[in-house]
Amino acid sequence: MSSLGVTALPGASMDAQDLNDLDFSPTQTPAQTRSTSPIRSHHMPHSHKEAADFFTKLNTIVEAENTSDASKAPASIGFTKATPYPAPLIAYGAISPVRNLDTQTSPLGGQRKNPIVQSTPTTLVNSEMEGYTKVNALDGSGSTSTASKIQILLIYFAFNLGLTLYNKAVMIKFLSPFLLTALHAAACVVGTSTMLAQGMFTLKHLTNRDTAMLSAFSVLYTANIAVSNVSLAMVTVPFHQTVRALTPVFTVAIYRVIFAGIYGTATYLSLIPVIVGVMLASYGDLTATRVGFFITLLGTFLAAVKTVATNRLQTAGLHFSALELLYRMSPIACLQSLFVAYLTGEFDRFDPRAFGTTGLLVLLGNGAIAFGLNVTSFEANKRSGALTMTIAANIKQVLTIILSVVLWHLPVSAMNAGGIGLTLLGGAWYGRVEMMGSRPSTDAEDLEGGEGDEEC
Repeated sequence: MSSLGVTALPGASMDAQDLNDLDFSPTQTPAQTRSTSPIRSHHMPHSHKEAADFFTKLNTIVEAENTSDASKAPASIGFTKATPYPAPLIAYGAISPVRNLDTQTSPLGGQRKNPIVQSTPTTLVNSEMEGYTKVNALDGSGSTSTASKIQILLIYFAFNLGLTLYNKAVMIKFLSPFLLTALHAAACVVGTSTMLAQGMFTLKHLTNRDTAMLSAFSVLYTANIAVSNVSLAMVTVPFHQTVRALTPVFTVAIYRVIFAGIYGTATYLSLIPVIVGVMLASYGDLTATRVGFFITLLGTFLAAVKTVATNRLQTAGLHFSALELLYRMSPIACLQSLFVAYLTGEFDRFDPRAFGTTGLLVLLGNGAIAFGLNVTSFEANKRSGALTMTIAANIKQVLTIILSVVLWHLPVSAMNAGGIGLTLLGGAWYGRVEMMGSRPSTDAEDLEGGEGDEEC
């Protein structure tokens, strides 16, 4: 397509005669443009209300005049004097005065902004939802292909289930959660340092504020583990898993309250079978103290905050890669985990001589799998979004139950089995809505997916 120029005189005052003399002809006439256009017979209005009426009629004329192939339409039409609402841009869908003058999606693809008004893109123009943004424009998932999401999630499930089975098979006697976390963090330090030395990723220059933000993230990472372990001492495992199933709800609330982000109606509905299914699959002895209940709820909230923060560090602000984020966060998390292990007496209970050579190799294998899981977890979060990761965590929980039934003959009730099926069906529904591009909800019809640029 030929390049079309736009000639304007910013700030020029225009009277009625000037408006009538405006020339809307293109600088270079496209093949689709007819020699005689009804646009030329219209004059520019004088008031905002008249402008809205005029542009509505103008859009109708141009739509009737355009060919069916929007990709052949010119990107812009030249005009000779500046106007607050460039009619030819409106005519070709770049700006719509009766909807949102700030940002609109062009039929040619992509997004264009009114040069007079600048604001956040992908803002809903629906009167009820005005001011909200579709989450896939904030979490990076809108710019990632479905195939890429599926691929990284399958690798994530493989590492996650592998580590779970590994721990259950050979790490069951290692009852030091913070020392184990420190081991995982140390493995990440070694792994990412090796990859950095091989030139597999580069480091960004960080300010003091950036370093403080990463330190806070590492504290969140350690606190999430600490609170979870404390809650397990006060509630039963089924109760803990039931409450943790609510993590997607907290994730949705965080995006809604803090980032003014929303999902489509079908996405909200698809969360119901996933959450209820996990609760049924985990149903058992739901004993808990009042303090234990609130601590478990706090741990669930922190898990959602950590998942969202992981995504924001990679898709907004500095846009860390998964490897760099892991490289910068792991040393701090390792030191924090060792410190908490010391406070909780794990050092006193740990005897490395009890492991022997074989035991040490087992620990190294555990750390290697944990490193692979952390890399794929961060990358999957970046590509698929925080909510998808919380759904994946719920599905992984029921997959673990299935594997336990197959490998260790774990007894399950009819309710547990029904919950497993409901969770898997809910996960498939969620995948259909979020990853296959189905958009049954009209809430987000005026949005364009893409990466947000807000800072974490």
